[in-house]
Amino acid sequence: MRRISAVLAAMLAAAAAVLFATTTPAGAAATRIMPLGDSITGSPGCWRALLWNRLQNAGHTNIDFVGTLPPQGCGVAHDGDNEGHGGFLATNVAAQNQLPGWLSATRPDVVLMHFGTNDVWSNIAPATILGAFTTLVNQMRASNPAMKILVAKIIPMNPSSCADCAQRAVAFNNAIPAWAAATTTEQSPITVVDQWTGFSTATDTYDGVHPNAAGDQKMADTWYPALVDALAGADPDPDPDPTDPPPGDCAASYRNAGQWQGGFQGEVTVTNTGTAPMNGWEVRWAFADGQRINQIWNGTLSASGSAVIVRDVGWNGTLAPGASATFGFLASWNGTNTAPVPTCS
Repeated sequence: MRRISAVLAAMLAAAAAVLFATTTPAGAAATRIMPLGDSITGSPGCWRALLWNRLQNAGHTNIDFVGTLPPQGCGVAHDGDNEGHGGFLATNVAAQNQLPGWLSATRPDVVLMHFGTNDVWSNIAPATILGAFTTLVNQMRASNPAMKILVAKIIPMNPSSCADCAQRAVAFNNAIPAWAAATTTEQSPITVVDQWTGFSTATDTYDGVHPNAAGDQKMADTWYPALVDALAGADPDPDPDPTDPPPGDCAASYRNAGQWQGGFQGEVTVTNTGTAPMNGWEVRWAFADGQRINQIWNGTLSASGSAVIVRDVGWNGTLAPGASATFGFLASWNGTNTAPVPTCS
């Protein structure tokens, strides 16, 4: 009887192992995203909840928001881990060597950094703040040489106790693009995300500094396209299932909306050419001359070498017969800029 029980137990264990092997997904590890900053990011930082849920709804489910701090409110289900430390200065975090411990504990692949508001409030010079940013970037790259870094132009600030803060924020933001251009690398690019333009302290904050619900929505909407682009660069397999395109008949037309030395703006219009509503669309093309998309709006980008795939972002994916949606992008070129020929499904 003991021998039969032992054999039965071994058979059950083997069956369980087979069941686990066949039901456990074997996909790539989730891309780890660290929201980094001060109270605008962390307390409660509800733009993170909006951003997380928009990503999920658009199909970006293989992601993990990371940080040593837990969710801090919002009342919305989301992955709330973060590094939004209320009251912290970027210059202090750099000087006190605090970031390496956070990086070691969370191992991010992408960093979303909205930092510097408290430094500006403290009347620290832009060059000093950006020197601290350089220290933080070097620490990020020491943790992950291929780190994708998204750095925000901070939202406007106009606290009642600081009459000069509004203009200080402008001066700081104006210095960020040149710093980013000098600090970016091909392996670890820095993308400047403009959280300042279109943001109003009168209507989008509750105290001249911290975003209200309208401000949270604007911040999430501004982060989204830049983060989707970074995810495409961090995803080793950006085309999950080319055999399962969205339903519907459609056509895609391309136009060059403007070109300058080293860069251009492209626009693609997707039109439902069928007789039934479309529930999503996907556009593909291959660049012929090494062009590379740096920023996209109204579309979700996946790119691998010259191959480009752009999908709808949810809200513009449903098209009635004859209806159209347009997405745009900024890209680089050198020497020749042959127009791509997109196809749509």
